[in-house]
Amino acid sequence: MSDRPNTRENRDVSLIRSAPFFADLNNASIDQATAHAVIRNHPANQVILLENDWGSSVYFILEGWVKIRTYNLDGKEVTLNILGKGEVFGEMAPLDEAPRSTDVMTLVPTIIANIPAQDFVHLLSIEAQAGIRLAKLMARRLRQVNRRLRLRESDSTSRVADVLLFLADGQGIHGDQGIEIPNLPHRELSSLSGLARETVTRVLSKLEKKGLIQRNQDILCIPSAAALERSWFSWCRMRYKV
Repeated sequence: MSDRPNTRENRDVSLIRSAPFFADLNNASIDQATAHAVIRNHPANQVILLENDWGSSVYFILEGWVKIRTYNLDGKEVTLNILGKGEVFGEMAPLDEAPRSTDVMTLVPTIIANIPAQDFVHLLSIEAQAGIRLAKLMARRLRQVNRRLRLRESDSTSRVADVLLFLADGQGIHGDQGIEIPNLPHRELSSLSGLARETVTRVLSKLEKKGLIQRNQDILCIPSAAALERSWFSWCRMRYKV
């Protein structure tokens, strides 16, 4: 009985250190940054952050998936991104000392570590690699958003294919059968693509019949991202007669 807290503590430390953000950083810096970290297990559909809250922590996803959402002027929910294991969120508010700009909500049971914002900012100040890593992360997300914005006027097949490629780029796990991403509810893909849910369902069936995706209950597999990319490019060319 007496060694159970130590066992749990060792597991928690190992989980935090497994976050890609900390890879190859100085051990002493990691220890300092994570000294006050708290790990929590969250059920599906639990709100982790609320828009306009002030940011006192930065969050690392150790297992599971969350969605980043906001609302348009009509009050309709808009999904901006889906983040999975190894991703960081909540980093913007501590950096610019402003309220949160979005909500964050779990999609599945999720394990999240949060560290105090001041510890995260201090890590960035003493570890150049951490700052570079954060800059690359934000640049990648900006490129993804720019690409999606350019496709808002594209046909439905192009838009759904691009969302899948977007998720594969950010959250894909390379498995034996291809790149695996979560088989999200069609309402989430609808929000990401800006299409009606019925349209998303129809396009996914079309892509599956062509062998460009495979689906089971929890996982959507892209056997060849290159093949889906080529098909996406062909649809765009047909649309715009490039």
